[in-house]
Amino acid sequence: MTDKAQFDAMFSGVIGQDYELLNLICPLATQMSRLVGVAASDYAAQTPGNLNVVELGGGTGITTLALLTASDKFTILSIDNEPVMQDQAKKHLHNWAAQGKLAFCGDDALTALTNIATGSVDIVASAYTLHNFLDTYREQVIQQIFRILKPGGQFINGDRYGLDDVSQHTLTIQHEVCGYFKVLTQLNKLDVLEHWIVHLFSDESENHVMRETVALNQLRDAGFSNITLTNRLEVNALVTVTKPGL
Repeated sequence: MTDKAQFDAMFSGVIGQDYELLNLICPLATQMSRLVGVAASDYAAQTPGNLNVVELGGGTGITTLALLTASDKFTILSIDNEPVMQDQAKKHLHNWAAQGKLAFCGDDALTALTNIATGSVDIVASAYTLHNFLDTYREQVIQQIFRILKPGGQFINGDRYGLDDVSQHTLTIQHEVCGYFKVLTQLNKLDVLEHWIVHLFSDESENHVMRETVALNQLRDAGFSNITLTNRLEVNALVTVTKPGL
């Protein structure tokens, strides 16, 4: 997988202004997408044969592209029920779709996962998707992820995992908001600033926020093992878990 500078250059070329703006607003988000690709690449290097990958919340294709460039072993189903964003991903990534390496599903995550066969997927990957779900919906999604993975398969998630220390978490969020204002007021993108602040209120609501310990325990309760949280960057972190083998 490419280093950060090469990653930024490549993704700007493919995804253009969508990537460049996100990298300005929230560079840690693009870093997490890259790390999801790195983790998927590591798994592919240790696993023989072609691999089926399901991506949750493909959006405009930033994490999708990280996965596509992580390994030529992957065939990816990208799930997102936001048609405007998915249409952008289809445009950005049409070459991979034409080669049969990428397909799209417009259902919501739970519906799409429910329609996938048990034990048929090698990797489920996502970035900045699970934290958007209501906690009750998220629990059902995690159970379905466990069901569709093959024994030994991995769930790889780069996302907002809130700090257990609520005071420190609040300070970190305040720093994050200051960054939004600094970047977006300079760019005179006040509509984008409004969107990000409104969305952040949802992220931080009690029925959405994923506190680290609670979130990892939820994965453990679903049956996952080898639960690791790495690359903590403020409220962002990479979590990888494994479905135990037979």
